[in-house]
Amino acid sequence: MDFEIKYKDAMGRIGKFTTPHGTVTTPALMPVVHPGKQTLDVKKLGAEIVITNSYIIYKNEELKEKALKDGVHSLIDFPHTIETDSGSFQLSVYGDIDITNEEVIKFQEAIKTDIGTSLDIPTAPYVKRSKAEEDLAITIERAKQAAEVNEELILNSVVQGSTFPDLRLKCAEEISKFDADIYPIGAVVPLMEMYRYADLVDVVMYSIRGLPEDKPRHLMGAGHPMVFALAVAMGCDLFDSAAYILYANKDRFMMPDGTLRLEDLIEMPCSCRVCCEYTPDDLRKMPQDERAKLIAEHNLHISFAEIRRIRQAIVDGELMKLVELRCRAHPFLLDGLRRLKEYQKDMMKLNPSSKKNAFFYTGEETLNRPEVLKHQKQLENIQPTSNSLVILPHTRKPYTKYLNKEYIKKYTPEIVSYYTNSCNLDFSDADVVVADIPFGIIPLGVDEFYPLAQNESPAIHDEDAKQFMKKAICDYTNKYDNILIHKKIVDKYDLDLPDEYTIVDAPITLPDAKISDFDRLKMIADYQFGTNAGNVLFGDDPDKIKIEKSRKTGKIRHVFEDKQNIVNMRANDGFLILSDLGAKRLHEAFDTPHMRVVVAEDAEEYARKGKSVFNKFVLDVDEPIRRNDEVLIVNGDDELLAFGKSLLSSYEIKDFNSGQAIKTRKWKNQ
Repeated sequence: MDFEIKYKDAMGRIGKFTTPHGTVTTPALMPVVHPGKQTLDVKKLGAEIVITNSYIIYKNEELKEKALKDGVHSLIDFPHTIETDSGSFQLSVYGDIDITNEEVIKFQEAIKTDIGTSLDIPTAPYVKRSKAEEDLAITIERAKQAAEVNEELILNSVVQGSTFPDLRLKCAEEISKFDADIYPIGAVVPLMEMYRYADLVDVVMYSIRGLPEDKPRHLMGAGHPMVFALAVAMGCDLFDSAAYILYANKDRFMMPDGTLRLEDLIEMPCSCRVCCEYTPDDLRKMPQDERAKLIAEHNLHISFAEIRRIRQAIVDGELMKLVELRCRAHPFLLDGLRRLKEYQKDMMKLNPSSKKNAFFYTGEETLNRPEVLKHQKQLENIQPTSNSLVILPHTRKPYTKYLNKEYIKKYTPEIVSYYTNSCNLDFSDADVVVADIPFGIIPLGVDEFYPLAQNESPAIHDEDAKQFMKKAICDYTNKYDNILIHKKIVDKYDLDLPDEYTIVDAPITLPDAKISDFDRLKMIADYQFGTNAGNVLFGDDPDKIKIEKSRKTGKIRHVFEDKQNIVNMRANDGFLILSDLGAKRLHEAFDTPHMRVVVAEDAEEYARKGKSVFNKFVLDVDEPIRRNDEVLIVNGDDELLAFGKSLLSSYEIKDFNSGQAIKTRKWKNQ
């Protein structure tokens, strides 16, 4: 089964896979359909895929006969993709079932389900390690057996391991060897029922670490919409639950931020058909079974709407913003979000380099997003040009546009020499940076680079933001001997600074506060491509470089040397886009594997012609490459063939055997 990723954000992805009964777009919710009791037509409410239980069908002679004769799609009246569970849930509840792993695989094939599941051993949370290890050995062996006997199914292989992270990782790595099609993460319902969301994050993240990127992951039993966004951000693609009907049977309305009780309602909670056509009093007067059916319809409407909201957030690059908003709905969900901080590096590996929408600060957890960690890492690429540093308060963005207006315009040039002389230090050629939340230190030259200019945060900062800023300033200023910092920063962030900092309680006027276009280009190149990339691309003589700007915005658009294009600047995010000459210079200056995507001999000619590079032809890829990064396409001898934009991260490119890896640009001057 081919799984193609269309959009990415954090570790979440919008993908597609095709089964004999249709195409499924992920993230997707699979409503549980009981083969003998279903009364709600879920296909009319938007279901592309459902899940039902093959063991229940197997044990009921009437259902079994009909399913074997007409197929499971006819049995439950659902024409699209159907996944079937194997009976593992019944095994966990009753301790034993009278069917073998091989029998249940063959039965699922016989009833013509699309996606079948091996008979894993669901191990409850917090059991003794010896029990978890014993169950895990059986689960792994059965996953292997299922792969050997399966002939027709799109096959699930379930990750188990209780609440032992290392066992989850081990299971994921072992069952991945058998090349199943989808990887459910099992036995997590008790964690959600106990609101142990921090432990859920550990279980999911360690499972994901051991699973391939080119297969969908299914968080089994996750059916409440309040958890969908967090799960998607961790890399889960599919969800299933009977929660929509179970909650309805108890007069509970599911919402993205929690659950409402019918007995408490004076107004209906949304604008779905049920909420528009009925009042709480109407429902309370109904027979329970009639009422439950209507509330179940509402619950599915809300659940599918949340899935659609998550997909749009991924496209917009706002998934983590949505996660933070959803997790503030419940203290224990907030525990889960805060535990996710421990997996920043995992998320940074897969998070796209650039996104289409602004970066919004919603609280201290925003400081843990992968964009913030990546900025701290990329700052290491920018080397000091002076032994002195000036740290200015933030203004409106971009900072270089407003610094003169807000900090210099009202004051005379004599202030420059006053502070230089009074401190007995020379700041006339100092490096200049701005201190701002949520990114900390921002050198002026990169103030238009995504997301440093495309973000908003509140003016009143929380304590975590203040501590973050103090660490950011201390880490960055280690490179300098002399530091001039504005008192406004000291006061705003409650900084307690050592004596080597000179604190200024007035506007600072500096010649370098407005950075030149040439210096800006060099700094962006270093920040984006690596230390010294600016010198490699543009040299040290600004007179040799011609810069064309947009008449409308005044921003840099094209950069030339001797009429040859070196780079272009993307207007929406400030990224430098390589030309032939720029790619050649970076290739010559930086050793392999820096920025490289190595392609097979079969793909060389296509790459030279500007054809897209597909994943199956990639032999190797530089680990730091992320979606939307500029890359160099080379052969096994490191000969530069082409250049372009990566459509996936290095980890995804290595795992996928189908789909595009690089959008290649045509050579213009060969």
